[in-house]
Amino acid sequence: MPEGPSVRKFQLLTSPFVGQVVVKVGGSSQKLNVNDLNALRLQDSQVHGKNLYLAFVAAEGPLGAAAGETAPQREADCWAHCPAQGQQGQAGAPQPRCQHEELQQPQHSRSEAPEAAEGRGSWLRIHFGMFGSVRANEFSRASRANKRGDWKDPVPRLVLHFGSGGFLVFYNCRMLWCSSPRADPASDILSVEFHRGRALRALCAPDPICYTLLDQRHFSGLGNIIKNEILYLARIHPLTPGSLLAPSDLEHLLDRAIQFSSEWLHNKLRGQGLHPQVYQKEQCPLGHPLRKGTFGPSGGFKRLTWWCPQCQPAVLPGDGDSSPVPE
Repeated sequence: MPEGPSVRKFQLLTSPFVGQVVVKVGGSSQKLNVNDLNALRLQDSQVHGKNLYLAFVAAEGPLGAAAGETAPQREADCWAHCPAQGQQGQAGAPQPRCQHEELQQPQHSRSEAPEAAEGRGSWLRIHFGMFGSVRANEFSRASRANKRGDWKDPVPRLVLHFGSGGFLVFYNCRMLWCSSPRADPASDILSVEFHRGRALRALCAPDPICYTLLDQRHFSGLGNIIKNEILYLARIHPLTPGSLLAPSDLEHLLDRAIQFSSEWLHNKLRGQGLHPQVYQKEQCPLGHPLRKGTFGPSGGFKRLTWWCPQCQPAVLPGDGDSSPVPE
């Protein structure tokens, strides 16, 4: 599923539509009555980890300053002064209303979120599937034939047409109404409120380090691609118990997580693709053959992991999973 950097790009695609009224809706969603969104005004757009949140109000309701001032100024300033930010662009994305809006990265805590309407809730939570995406002013087209040989375009789950004539299209996602964004910015690796100390304490757990990195309670937005890449960059075997790693190794791993995620986001905003070093590869950059295994906590979700036995030597066998540490 899309990871933090991808969902942040999705949020930037929606931000130019904040303040506009939905004039027509469509989509194939079965769990959401898409007609409920008709004639509502998009009031806010936020991203928290792997989830996108859109706030809607009645079109005749007061919009106020919230629509234009949804992101804390410190977040916008952080991105504006980031060395990699100055040259970035949004290839294929609708142009924001001003440069400042392009740099905004909304990250509210619960106390900062606008008050939600009673009843079903005024926030639409969107969680994307493996190939989930958002497109602005365009539909996704088939890039290859399916197994039957048909060239069928992907079917959107939701389409929102706005009074300006523009539209947003959401693919392969789950949507539900909620009263407010459920988020802890201190756990979001791309938030200026990310709490480094809490993250380091989580990494010290005796569980295999690859389990901890995917725990969204501690590393919101960090997904399987980031996990594989940063473990290779830090030269740490994925099944190494965090409690066996030196504090300096954990610091280095956390630095890699933040740096990799930030650079991936900047590349996305420039229209550049990701070039992984080990994820879904057969050899590491040094030419060593890679191993692949499916690891995860007992009773939990298992994820594919790629690692280099030479660059990432095992420390000690882990016992949190029935899978042994490969040699």
